[in-house]
Amino acid sequence: MEYGVTAGLDIGTTKVCVVISQKDVYGDILVLGVGVAPSYGLRKGVIVNIDSTTESIAKAVEAAEIMAGVDVDELYTGITGGHIKGQNSRGVIAVSSRNREVTYREVDRVIEAAQAINYPTDKEIIHVIPWEFIVDEQDGVKDPVGMSGVRLEVDAHIVTGGATALQNITKSVNRAGFNVEDFVLSSLASAEAVLSEDEKEVGVILIDIGGGTTDTILFVNGSIQYSSVFPVGGKYVTKDISVGLKIPDNIAEKVKLEHGFCSKEYMKSEDDIEIPGVGGRGSKVVPQMTLCNIIEPRVEEILDLVYRDLVRKNALELASGGIVLTGGTASLLGIEEIAERIFNLPVRMALPDNVIGLRDKIASPIYSTALGLSIYGLREDSTGVFESQQNKRGIFRRMKSSLSEFAKEFFA
Repeated sequence: MEYGVTAGLDIGTTKVCVVISQKDVYGDILVLGVGVAPSYGLRKGVIVNIDSTTESIAKAVEAAEIMAGVDVDELYTGITGGHIKGQNSRGVIAVSSRNREVTYREVDRVIEAAQAINYPTDKEIIHVIPWEFIVDEQDGVKDPVGMSGVRLEVDAHIVTGGATALQNITKSVNRAGFNVEDFVLSSLASAEAVLSEDEKEVGVILIDIGGGTTDTILFVNGSIQYSSVFPVGGKYVTKDISVGLKIPDNIAEKVKLEHGFCSKEYMKSEDDIEIPGVGGRGSKVVPQMTLCNIIEPRVEEILDLVYRDLVRKNALELASGGIVLTGGTASLLGIEEIAERIFNLPVRMALPDNVIGLRDKIASPIYSTALGLSIYGLREDSTGVFESQQNKRGIFRRMKSSLSEFAKEFFA
């Protein structure tokens, strides 16, 4: 892979997306190539057929490489699925250094203490993301190094994932001829493509509605304080259209994309939809209202599922900046109005932005995660860390850096 070039791989339930990017001399993100292939080997974000997934990955990467005119070896790979769990944890230690001064060693120790959580043996830590330190009850500290105190605490968000799910993704990527450079929570990657720094500071919830999952993440004061993955997405809507209209899933998906909307306010007339027949049968005509009556309640159910979880975890009240929607299903007309009604907050639909190069190729919410993954890779390659956040594969990203090295970079 050429120096300064990174590739993001989004392995979705309905599609596999790859975005290849680099930074230009001015520091702007330059999109070089985009590749998309249908995905047949996943269910609800989890691989169920390695061979099919391998083939989809190979096709998507090849398409992106041809467009970019470069070859890639390492892929920053998104991770999602019902096995992903996010939780907050607090680590506490006594400052034992000379003169009771907080050093990088104490930072290492307190972050390690925050990882002392109960999680099954078949889980693996993907991210440990500190959001604030507390020195002798003084909270809101971003950089405690050099401060004096006897007690050091950290509040951190920890994301875990199923070990076998990670292994199956790694195996699929390897069989396609590439390596996983790092696993990144898909919603965290999407956030880097569609959220502004101001939104992250004031408090914003990103809801990424993909084909098989709905990924949700909350930023407050620039850091993650909540994340969750729900095993429902656009295919849930497609399946209901298939059953309701008695048509195959592939035709139902096409009807959803071409004629779907989830609010009656967007109906301009009582138009009918012509649906192609199957098995030699003739086409049939269905009122648009019938399609809307199928889509609207399903979208409401997805968003209400997110709403109830946010309320249960006292996270909704922190989102002063409102809700941002992205992902393929977020392009359905009327979804913003439904979200505003459910969350009682301002809502916007987000497309990947703030990039140059092939902007027209990624001007769709389906590319948010893949673009965000490539941006993640560019920032990590240039700084050694990403936005002052610890991102380690397993515990402290095995064999790549020591705790002390991470702490020095974290506060550089």
